[in-house]
Amino acid sequence: MTLFIDDETFGDYFTGFEHTAWRLETRRGYDSDRTSERYQQFLSGEELPDNTNSPWCANIRLQTEQGKRIERVRIVDSPPTEDQLFLLASAARNNAAGEDIRNLWRADASELGLPDVDFWLFDSRRALVLHFDEQDRLLGTELVEDPARILAFCQVRDAAWHRAIPRTEFVTQVASTV
Repeated sequence: MTLFIDDETFGDYFTGFEHTAWRLETRRGYDSDRTSERYQQFLSGEELPDNTNSPWCANIRLQTEQGKRIERVRIVDSPPTEDQLFLLASAARNNAAGEDIRNLWRADASELGLPDVDFWLFDSRRALVLHFDEQDRLLGTELVEDPARILAFCQVRDAAWHRAIPRTEFVTQVASTV
């Protein structure tokens, strides 16, 4: 049985984890980004405002100050989509708050056999799988606690993290492809 959680419960996972919160992002873009003011500023060539005081960044700081890790790997096309370039630029604020965001070329992800699924993994014990439609709109979030699926997500994390490139280094690779 698939268990979908509500938006309020979704946020609880980012304050209640004990050690690690880790995400894999596989999509070429997200509707929630495209409809944001920050995305429009990015498209206009404006410098993105420093919003390191956002609730997300405040929570990152709070959690990392307690010794917890928040990490993610973003799969990026070559050349990157406009949405992926936005995420690469936006990641600077998350990095400044303490989140470790790394990137992995899609060809490398394919070579590793990584699944085409977005998920958060918490403390290697539970996962939230994000379901999207063809327009990259979030349809719902599935809670996974099945040990076999969690083990598979841990293996994905380990493979992706091993090959992922820190954002500051990745930016130089993207610049060289343009």
